[in-house]
Amino acid sequence: MFNKRVKIKELLATDKANYEATVMGWVRTFRNNQFVALNDGSTNANLQIVAELGKFDDALLKRLTTGACIKATGEIIPSLGKGQKIELKASAIEILGDCDAEKYPLQLKNRPSLEYLRDIAHLRFRTNTFGAVFRVRHTLAYAIHKFFNDKGFVYLHTPIVTASDAEGAGEMFRVTTLPVDGSAPKNDDGSVNFKEDFFGRSTNLTVSGQLEGELAAMAYSDVYTFGPTFRAENSNTTRHLAEFWMIEPEVAFNDLEDNMNLAEEFIKYIIRYAMDNNKEDLEFLAQRLEEEEKQKPQNERSELGLIEKLKFVVDNDFERLTYTEAIEILKESNHNKKKKFQYIVDKWGVDLQSEHERYLVEKHFKKPVILTNYPKEIKAFYMRQNDDGKTVAAMDILAPGIGEIVGGSQREERLDLLLQRMEEMHIPAEELWWYLDTRKFGACPHAGFGLGFERMVQFVTGMGNIRDVIPFPRYPKSAEF
Repeated sequence: MFNKRVKIKELLATDKANYEATVMGWVRTFRNNQFVALNDGSTNANLQIVAELGKFDDALLKRLTTGACIKATGEIIPSLGKGQKIELKASAIEILGDCDAEKYPLQLKNRPSLEYLRDIAHLRFRTNTFGAVFRVRHTLAYAIHKFFNDKGFVYLHTPIVTASDAEGAGEMFRVTTLPVDGSAPKNDDGSVNFKEDFFGRSTNLTVSGQLEGELAAMAYSDVYTFGPTFRAENSNTTRHLAEFWMIEPEVAFNDLEDNMNLAEEFIKYIIRYAMDNNKEDLEFLAQRLEEEEKQKPQNERSELGLIEKLKFVVDNDFERLTYTEAIEILKESNHNKKKKFQYIVDKWGVDLQSEHERYLVEKHFKKPVILTNYPKEIKAFYMRQNDDGKTVAAMDILAPGIGEIVGGSQREERLDLLLQRMEEMHIPAEELWWYLDTRKFGACPHAGFGLGFERMVQFVTGMGNIRDVIPFPRYPKSAEF
């Protein structure tokens, strides 16, 4: 019976012997016509299956190729081989699925490149690297839900199809049932008549669930969203995806200070949870990253290994300073030639680049940093305006090796100032009437932040490209699977 199988991770965790077990998985290697290295995805470690010579017919043994799926039953016995404490002495082996060794894309003598594996994303789960990455991804997702659940937050599912643009970016994917051949119904001015569309108006894939989250926070106080978001940016960098997942908590009665406290606690919690529950996977990924670093020129190598980088975050109190203070530090650094930046910081009001953020974290403070009170001109319309008339109550958390990892703010709860800011940014108030209603009926101070899930997975696993931390990455000219 299939439900009698034991996971390899469970077997190897106990190292008990002298009992019968059934395991199922995929053949990694088969050597000397006798020893099968079997993996079921529960761990990167393989269980050795011993097929006694003369016990199984040649026709079966020939089918034990790399990639084949098998069921093996037998006695768990102490192993005399190196690197393993137990093995399974097979009394029965059943082929559940054959694999043509000559055509199997992972039948390679050398380690396949990550670029090659993206082209066969349907099979890359079977490699050690992606086995570790996606087990860590699972743990982080679980830790996120556990963190907020234990704090009494309500998990909210926000719309994927929306008529609003929370960020004002304009780079969105349109959702429509109208024909794309130019025959769509038109208005008198020649524009597309979206009243004839499925939803009766122009709609897009969401870029954020934040605005809807704010609505719920006005009833439940503490809510969070965790769902897919989409950006139609024609970007091919190692940090951008067209489809990614966002975590966005929204809390009533919180100000900027409360928001920073929650975000710092949250980040430390989920990283620590992964370190406690995926120790072997992280050690494997750390070793892999160390090998990659050795191939780089000395001046391009990271000063921190993967485990050290994670401890750097969980073991330090985050440094907190204003954007204005950060600008002065960066200007002074450039003036004293402590650091030569590609993008020169020579005035207040510029948007910081990753190199600036990493300098503050890795060189100047040597700890994670939370920057606050950014110029309002470079931030979204919904952020609470400070009394100076120049800045907003925004905050970004900066981490080593990656720069910004969290962005958030206290939201503008004052209707008159929110309307004024929307007018300045040319955001039609009539399209967000429902959002403005929350400022009319029982408004209160509230705050929230957003964490790109893939960016966090990338940070925790040490993977260099964000396309390698989501199962089926979506980016320009790529939607194969």
